[in-house]
Amino acid sequence: MAPDFSAEPSPDSDARSPATIAQSFYTRWARLYDTLARRAPGVGTVRPEAADALDLSPGETVVEMGCGTGANLPYLAERVGTDGTVVGVDFSPGVLDVARERVRDYPNVHLVRADATKPPLADPDAILATFVSGMFDDPEAVVSSWADLVGPGGRLCLVDLAETTDSTWRALNPLFRALVRVTAPPGTRTMRKSPTAMLDGRLVSAHRALEARCRVTHRATHVFGFARVRAGVVE
Repeated sequence: MAPDFSAEPSPDSDARSPATIAQSFYTRWARLYDTLARRAPGVGTVRPEAADALDLSPGETVVEMGCGTGANLPYLAERVGTDGTVVGVDFSPGVLDVARERVRDYPNVHLVRADATKPPLADPDAILATFVSGMFDDPEAVVSSWADLVGPGGRLCLVDLAETTDSTWRALNPLFRALVRVTAPPGTRTMRKSPTAMLDGRLVSAHRALEARCRVTHRATHVFGFARVRAGVVE
């Protein structure tokens, strides 16, 4: 089935729902998030590494779930070539507006406003998800559904942030926790449970799901142990 590039998520009936609040938040701060996506320490290494970890070939179709402002999309487009297809999926219209500017010279890149847990497409060769595992209530189920989507032999790659376990850099964890709280959508900042604890737990769940469904082909940490990269082939 061909991707429906015009698809949009169904409007939420409650303007105060977490999903609607998050969409508005990321739309409002899209330019700031784009700056962080391009200039944060270590991203210059992590993004091409993630694209390489998918082992893409010319002519393949790759989907980025939660593509944000499109920082990864040119790397993916270069690896699948002009005969390949890149689909960026995100639920926030503001970040997709920035992404459109970034990929205007890549005719094989298509952007879809949709829910990454229910993407309107089928049978891609590979899926990339960068810094989005912490946004899902049930990341294990989401990652498993992506494995079903690409099918046996398809590839998955997750890139996520969590507190470092490297003893050399653990002193930076309080700074990381403060950054997570400041950049989290309204509602998660004031909840009793730490947003960072929730983020860490969801990362573990997502990466365990990948390892349960895939033969792991790439495993790495970057940025003093805060960034984790996992990739594999679905079995």
